[in-house]
Amino acid sequence: MKYLCLVYSDEKLLHSLPDSPKDEECFAYAASVQNSGRMLAAEALQPIDTATTVRVRAGKTLLTDGPFAETKEQLAGFYLVEAKDLNEAIQLAAGIPAARVGSVEVRPIRQLEI
Repeated sequence: MKYLCLVYSDEKLLHSLPDSPKDEECFAYAASVQNSGRMLAAEALQPIDTATTVRVRAGKTLLTDGPFAETKEQLAGFYLVEAKDLNEAIQLAAGIPAARVGSVEVRPIRQLEI
């Protein structure tokens, strides 16, 4: 089963806290998940000020600069992984270095019939 691990952090604090992960640690963790055969995709995102939110209301497209909600933590990146069940996906998410200073939301992927 596929799971999306959404990594959230306060980008102002992400690299300044004592427990903040360094890039080398993040790269090593991603490589270990890749080598295990469970990595389907992973990417870090550009800073939140590069985001654009798109909404369609009454047939009109509305654009807003920035994230869709005001929160202390922003979406920083993701891992798309293959795991046998939710418990294995949670174990993978717990290993993501940024989880020490932010949070990781684990969500199963819904297969669409196309």
